[in-house]
Formats: sequence, structure tokens, C-alpha cells
Amino acid sequence: MDYIDQADSLKPFFAHPPTIQGIQKAIDNRKQFSTNRELLVQELKKQYEGITAGDKVTKNIESLLSADTFTVTTAHQNNIFSGPLYFIYKILHAIKLADSLKSNLPQYNFVPVFYIGSEDADLEELNHIYLGGEKLAWNTKQTGAVGRMKVDKELLKLIEIMEGQLMVLPHGNEIVSLLKQCYKEGDTLKQATFQLVNALFAAYGLIVVLPDNPALKKLMIPLFRDEILNQQSADIVETSADKLEQAGYKVQASGREINLFYLKDNLRNRIELRNGAYHVVDTTLRFSEDEILEELELYPERFSPNVILRGLYEETILPNIVFIGGGGETAYWLQLKSLFENYKIPFPVLVLRNSFLLVERKWQEAISKLDFTIEDFFLSERELMNKLVERDSKNKTKLNGSLSELEKLYESFKKQAAAVDTTLEKHVDALKSKTVYRLQELEKKMLRSEKRKFSDQQRQIQSIRTHLFPGNGLQERNENISYYFARYGSEIIQTLYDNSLTLEQEFVILSEK
Repeated sequence: MDYIDQADSLKPFFAHPPTIQGIQKAIDNRKQFSTNRELLVQELKKQYEGITAGDKVTKNIESLLSADTFTVTTAHQNNIFSGPLYFIYKILHAIKLADSLKSNLPQYNFVPVFYIGSEDADLEELNHIYLGGEKLAWNTKQTGAVGRMKVDKELLKLIEIMEGQLMVLPHGNEIVSLLKQCYKEGDTLKQATFQLVNALFAAYGLIVVLPDNPALKKLMIPLFRDEILNQQSADIVETSADKLEQAGYKVQASGREINLFYLKDNLRNRIELRNGAYHVVDTTLRFSEDEILEELELYPERFSPNVILRGLYEETILPNIVFIGGGGETAYWLQLKSLFENYKIPFPVLVLRNSFLLVERKWQEAISKLDFTIEDFFLSERELMNKLVERDSKNKTKLNGSLSELEKLYESFKKQAAAVDTTLEKHVDALKSKTVYRLQELEKKMLRSEKRKFSDQQRQIQSIRTHLFPGNGLQERNENISYYFARYGSEIIQTLYDNSLTLEQEFVILSEK
């Protein structure tokens, strides 16, 4: 919230504000940095071989060769079947902002990019979706980078379960067919995610980047070499973290002495320097200094940046000027500005991703019958019930008037007692506190008793909140796009695009007409 408000306490931690003027400054800075556009385009063309991308994507890839083309990037790990809804929202935000910038800054071209964090190894975070309130989890024994894991029969079983739930909806067949088309046994998860994202967003010109790429990793050899030999990043980020904590903020990400993983086959394990040798944690692999530097030169793809260095890699290979991320992502990017300055890599404008609450007509109608607004349902169930009872109850549940009279009565008692002995004033105050406390408890009991008369309304409130805020959290962090696609068809993507914001940084409630 402080970042949205551009609080003075945070200004040392970002380079440019999320405004058109800030973006123009980011462009000016980016122009001073040499981006290997030819290599990027060459690798993207290889990546898209055999993929139906469409003219808009092809044109956007070619446009990256121009010094006047810049990217608007968002990133996410390869959650199965796209994971929670905000996966979709952040992509549409990048597309909408790129389109908007073309109108605001017509002298430049802007391309939306989705950067797949395919090297993430946190399978438990990525292996499930929620559909109809049910958690569908992929049980696999594969290890290492999740993006390199293979689509297997266990993952395909989940599509069969989804099919049973989605085929009863108008467009269930479309989304199930799309998932079957993208997730094929034997393909890697990053390839399946690439296919799905491309199928949903190619019409909007979105370019998907798979950074697990030897040629692109080669560009990072100087920086990775410095990390291996000098371990600068840990101290730089720790200094920034200390300053953030002094400013009153919680640190989002912590670095290590070496912020690289060793990535090979089914491994993605940390590299540690111990007694002059470089060890791959939890393995028997170890390298001398000369050996690990030779490994880096010959096989740069075997070195995977963690959260501290990932942004530097992204901003090195892309001519990027805006990064769109969630609250947690924005928080850890605010720790990285000094690191970018150290390596003389331009720091992008940080934009908090869009948030949506999707409200179907049946829930709107239920909310209206209770004489509430959708906004009211951002309150807790207890607050909603208190509001309803106070509004609709025929009996008063507050002793406000009575308590005011009690205050006056005890004041008169205090004066009377003080006239006899001034030390009795504190005794009267203590009596008053006890009485007020007991009357406040009486108020609570009256409210609880009155609430019981509204049990039907309470059940309705519980039902509505369960659907709008599953698990008492935001809908976008829980539900998957497949249900909404099955209900509304591909039109849901266009509707979300039409209602996506750019730099407004506001929460959108999208209700069905």
C-alpha cells in the first residue's frame, strides 16, 4: 500500500514511479544498455518452431530487433493448468499496459511478455488447482526443476477429473479439449504451460519466454562468474534488507552466500563454497574453482539463478521497462535496486498486478436480497452479521443511552464520595469500570441472542462469502480459470482484458450482467 501511495520511506528502493513519466525515464535508461536483441529474436524463433502463434506474435518477435521496441513483462512459475486466477490476471495486465503505452508513447513499440519461471523447484506450490472447492493435486515422484518434469499419467488423470466437473457447463468441452491438446504425456511441464498460455493469449500478441535456454544463459556468464568467485549479491541485498527493516518493512526474500543452483537432469540444488571447494548441496558433486568455472563456460544452462538473481537475468535478456508482479514480488524487487546498480543493469518500473473479484449473477442476487452491496462482503462474516442485526432487528442491542446515563450517575457518586474523603474517588472509578464491563458483556450477549433470530440470513452470508472468498482469502488466489472458461467460453478472456486496468492500481469487482 505504501508503494501504491509512493511513500517517501520507499523512494530509495525503486528507480521510477509507476507513471507514464516514470516509464519514459525507464526507456531513456534502457536505451543506454546494450541488449542482445538479435540473439533474443533468434532463440524466440527456435522456441516457437512448430507452434501456431499467429501473425501478431510473429510481428512482435520481429519488432524486438528495433531499438525502439520495449517489453512489458510479467512472470510466474509453471503451475499446472495455470494455477490460481491471478496467473491469468497478471498476463492480461501486461497485455493491456503494452497496448495502452502504444497510445501514450506512439514513438515506441511495446510488446507484452510472459516469462515462465520454469526452473522453480517448489513442486508443492505448483502441483495443484482448486475446482469447485476441491483440491486437485498432481502426485509425482519427479524431482528437480518443475518445468523440466514430464507430463505423466497421474497429471492426465486430473484432466479426467476436471472433465467430469466441467463438461456440464456450456463451454466445458472447449477448455477440456484445450488442456488435453496442451498437456501430452512425455512433454515437459514448461512446454505444456507454454502451449496453454500461447493458446489463450497469442491473439493478443503475447510473447512467452522460456529462460531455461543455453544461449540466453550464456549472456549471464560474467555475472554468474562474479557470483561464484566474489559472492557480492548477498552483502548488497542484505544491506538493502536492513534499510527496509529500519524503514519499518518486513523483508520478503533473503539471499545466500551463492545465489545460484546447479541444474542438471532431476537436480536443482544449491551451490555452497566449503573449504575451498564448491559443493552441490545434498549430492556428492563437488568442483574446484577451476572446474566450476569451466563448467560455467561449457554448460551455462546448468546454472540457475535464485530469487535474488532471477530479475537480473530477466532484465539482461529482455529490453524491458516494466515489471508487473504481485504484492510479494513487488516487495522483493524493492530489495534489489542496489544490486541492479552494482551490475549496471537498468531497473524496471514496478507495477502491482491487477486484482479481480468475479461475481456471478446468482451471488449478486443473493447479496441484493440481503440488502447488501458486493463491497460489503469484503467485511468478515461477524462484521456483516453485526451490521445486519443492527439494521434489521426490532429490538435494540446496544445500551448506548443507558451507558451515557450511567457515566453521569457515577460522576455524581464520585463527587458525593469525594466530599466525604478524596481517596474514595479511585474506589468509585473502579466500581464504574466493573459495571461498564459487565454491561458491555450484556450487550454482547444481547447481540448474540438477537443474531440467532437471523440464522437463515447467517447461512446465506456464509454461503456467499465461501464462494466469493474461498478459504477466507481472495478468490484470485484459489480458483482456476477452467471453471470460468467452461461457463463463459473464450469470451471470459476478452472480458477480463476489457476490464483490466493499466497504471490505476485499483481492485476491480467484475459482476455478471
